[in-house]
Amino acid sequence: MSNALAFVIRVAVIAVALWVATLLVPGIEVAAADTSTEVLTLVGVALIFGLINAVLKPLIKVVGCPFYVLTLGLIGLVVNALLFLLVGYLAGALGLAFTVGGFGAAFVGAIVVAVVGFVLHVVIPDRLDQR
Repeated sequence: MSNALAFVIRVAVIAVALWVATLLVPGIEVAAADTSTEVLTLVGVALIFGLINAVLKPLIKVVGCPFYVLTLGLIGLVVNALLFLLVGYLAGALGLAFTVGGFGAAFVGAIVVAVVGFVLHVVIPDRLDQR
């Protein structure tokens, strides 16, 4: 299987997880006019989400390693919420109709996206999802 297909599958998984978060978490919204615009917005936000998690999250983990150890990893929930807020801000700055209504929504939204992403990655066969 090609790396391009694996990349597309990962972006699709994140987009679906973000869509579920918009359905379950008050304060996370996609204000799109129609379904196709909503799908494109979610794919764009999924790309931003993946980029942020690939670039910033490892740096934060290295710099904040003592805090992760001190809090037994619970600071990771706060870091994920702050990164989710950053994704919402960047999406808005890029003109995407995706909003995160505050830290509480980002906190719950990050948990929902992580759980849904995990479940989808478990369901997708390993030959397609080359992580």
